[in-house]
Amino acid sequence: MNTRPNVVLICVDQWRGDCISATGHPDVHTPTLDQLTHTGAVFSRAYSATPTCVPARMSLMTGLTPETHGRVGYADGIAFNVEETMPRAFRDAGYHTQAIGKMHYWPERGRIGFDDVILHDGYLHASRVRSRPIAEYDDYVPWLREQAGEPATSDYLDHGVSCNSIVARPWDKPEHVHPTNWTVTEAERWLYRRDPTMPFFLYLSFHRPHAPLDPPQWAFDKYRHAELTPPVKGDWVDRLDEFRRDFDPEAHVADFRSDMVNEARAGYYGLMTHVDHQIARFLQILGEFQLAENTVVAFTSDHGDMMGDHGMWRKGYAYEGSSRVPFILRGPGIPSGARSDGLVELRDIMPTLLEAAGIPIPSVVEGRSALRLLEPGTAVWRESLHGEHYIFGQSMQWIVGTGHKYVWWSSDGYEQLFDLDRDPGEEKNLAGLASHGATLSVYREQLVEALEGREEGFVLDGELVPGRPASPTLACASAARVRGTGVTS
Repeated sequence: MNTRPNVVLICVDQWRGDCISATGHPDVHTPTLDQLTHTGAVFSRAYSATPTCVPARMSLMTGLTPETHGRVGYADGIAFNVEETMPRAFRDAGYHTQAIGKMHYWPERGRIGFDDVILHDGYLHASRVRSRPIAEYDDYVPWLREQAGEPATSDYLDHGVSCNSIVARPWDKPEHVHPTNWTVTEAERWLYRRDPTMPFFLYLSFHRPHAPLDPPQWAFDKYRHAELTPPVKGDWVDRLDEFRRDFDPEAHVADFRSDMVNEARAGYYGLMTHVDHQIARFLQILGEFQLAENTVVAFTSDHGDMMGDHGMWRKGYAYEGSSRVPFILRGPGIPSGARSDGLVELRDIMPTLLEAAGIPIPSVVEGRSALRLLEPGTAVWRESLHGEHYIFGQSMQWIVGTGHKYVWWSSDGYEQLFDLDRDPGEEKNLAGLASHGATLSVYREQLVEALEGREEGFVLDGELVPGRPASPTLACASAARVRGTGVTS
């Protein structure tokens, strides 16, 4: 008889931390997630320390900081080289472990401790080589081509919308073959085939609302003609002028026409509502298997999307639209309606779920269990978080504190300071104001401490040094100081 709870980690791709209707978003509708927020716990200040797919998912599955696992930016083709992982810890504790959907590790079929992986990473630039059969790295497309009415060449590329584009349009095929529906369909099939003598850990990983912005017609129409809240624009956006590419629908920085912006946001929100409905479908299925009462369900994302805020698109930035993520937890032992504004990072999810299942947390894990934040009278457990990402040919470094955020651009030392309590949209840069000099110094010192001894040479004699070369990966991931953290060369 199983006594430990089952655990389901629902991870979505590129979902902003503010995009849940129950927590105050003015436009998006997420009724299933709203229900989870009322029956479980919400961590309102959860962050991705390296907000793109590859480095964020490394922290999620290892419980390690980016500095330790060595991914501080986006780079394909870097082999997964961490021995101790979340699925391996569950498997070693007697769990049946399964991943369905997006993984985004290398090599693509690496299981990183899962008993099995059913894979759809979306469009992988490093893998979509015509000399390779798509079945080598994707399970969705072969399935799609087997469905009634679909030709042998059917593909998720058929509608011509890019995986990083702001162009939005409705899904061009029947809704039941959308990748979002497929993820739940595969989960349902697996629940029939799982080992009933063991508890399970299921990683249910949706590719959307990452572009292509292609929700079903009904979900697109729900927002397309609505009066959506426009993007925010800070007093510092001229800083971004050198990166603007208004002609490029895949640009990181652009001032697009207002109708394009509105359609992009409609497509993005439409994908969210579609995912929300399919999560409802999965939870209903879980109940029909009589598993709901003894299952911990967690919901999070690898990073957000700027969606036009400050004229910025996609992810990889220090700013809230990119770096803040949702984190909801529900299940046995989780207090209903609990709220925490403690600083949480993706590396904390592994120890949180292990503790929720009563499994010892490996000593190499650098994250902390967020369950502590739900205990009455718990003091602030973390005063600040360090984040970073290689972008625009440099490293964007930041410190998020209890009330402020400090951002440092490594190319020329440009600084930003935002009062997140009064200015959650990060519209006013306070770094140049004498009245905020003391706060700026405190955060700058915290960043110096975080970067001391780094291979890039960002700190010299206790001062930040701009102009140093940067890279999306660190050589230190295989260096002597990392040995003993479960990293294997």
